[in-house]
Amino acid sequence: MFRTLDQADLSQKRALVRVDFNVPMQDGAVSDDTRLRAALPTIEKLRAGGAKVILLAHFDRPKGKRVASMSLAPIAGPLAALLGVPVAFADDCVGEPAEAAIAAMKAGDVLLLENLRYHSGEEANDPDFAKALARLGDLYVNDAFSAAHRAHASTEGLARLIPAYAGEAMRRELDALDKALGKPERPVLGIVGGSKVSTKLDLLKNLVTRLDRLAIGGGMANTFLFAQGWDVGASYCEKDLADTAREIMGLAAASGCELLLPIDIVVAEKMEPGAPARTRALGAVEPDERILDAGPQSVARLIAAMEASKTLIWNGPLGVFEMPPFDRATVAAAKAAARLTQSGALVAVAGGGDTVSALNHAGVAADLTFVSTAGGAFLEWMEGKTLPGVAALEA
Repeated sequence: MFRTLDQADLSQKRALVRVDFNVPMQDGAVSDDTRLRAALPTIEKLRAGGAKVILLAHFDRPKGKRVASMSLAPIAGPLAALLGVPVAFADDCVGEPAEAAIAAMKAGDVLLLENLRYHSGEEANDPDFAKALARLGDLYVNDAFSAAHRAHASTEGLARLIPAYAGEAMRRELDALDKALGKPERPVLGIVGGSKVSTKLDLLKNLVTRLDRLAIGGGMANTFLFAQGWDVGASYCEKDLADTAREIMGLAAASGCELLLPIDIVVAEKMEPGAPARTRALGAVEPDERILDAGPQSVARLIAAMEASKTLIWNGPLGVFEMPPFDRATVAAAKAAARLTQSGALVAVAGGGDTVSALNHAGVAADLTFVSTAGGAFLEWMEGKTLPGVAALEA
């Protein structure tokens, strides 16, 4: 079990808080403040407890050098506006600039330190750099699940040196993931989509041993259909992975996990918005046609599987959702998941970049139990891997 801020004495303590402020910027200004907003509950809880809040973050990839365009300085103003209190900024994350800024703090103050990755010791998880960070604080809070799969100084090394706790966003993420795959209510259904089997081998092999049903969609479904002997026409397909697909199908069968592959498909000759689309039965794909979405029968069967499940975990779209009309399967499945979640019948957890975009496209991202924006960390957790930044928080 991991430690939370409810167990910490915060009064007058210097709290080093690892946040994810690697936000989209345009013309030197924050263009999407979602990640800033995600940090607010932790910052406010620390301030309310009388802590001095010292924020640690990275921005982009300066590779251990000072790169002016990768400074965190432009973040301080937008964060202050969201918090409604001043946010001070220190020109370095260790040494005299950081120490002087922290010495000037009072309880409830908020300070943002400069980009951690200006120092090569951050990504190298250098013990001396971790110790230099540790000298700045009395306790450590990790509120950046999205960086928890990296064993960096600010995510792993520092957490071993001073008392370490999960922040509010981290706690919410870990609780949701535990409900989805740690101790889920069964039956559990998984949806894995996207274009390439090759990028999700570890994920598929882990999930078929842990789920009751697994639906495979997107371009990767074509590889499984090809492995079963179906002609996929001009579709994207990793034909060299047919043996691997058959191995995963065998592992699913041995584990008692039912694989749901498309039973009908939507095809077009060109992958472009508004292209003439046709629904085909398996085996009826013409040589110049591409499979670009799951068909209505496949969607109906998937929704029936959702209705028979208690828990859903979702990563990846079912088709080329960015190009209508090839978004229909993804949108229909997303709306069904939202309906079942809102009625209390389903715990639905989703994550991964394309998944978040697809759920936003369907207008239902806010209606699922939890939607993780943590990309790589979410994927590695689904693969069954230990995340160094989470392991360091375990009590």
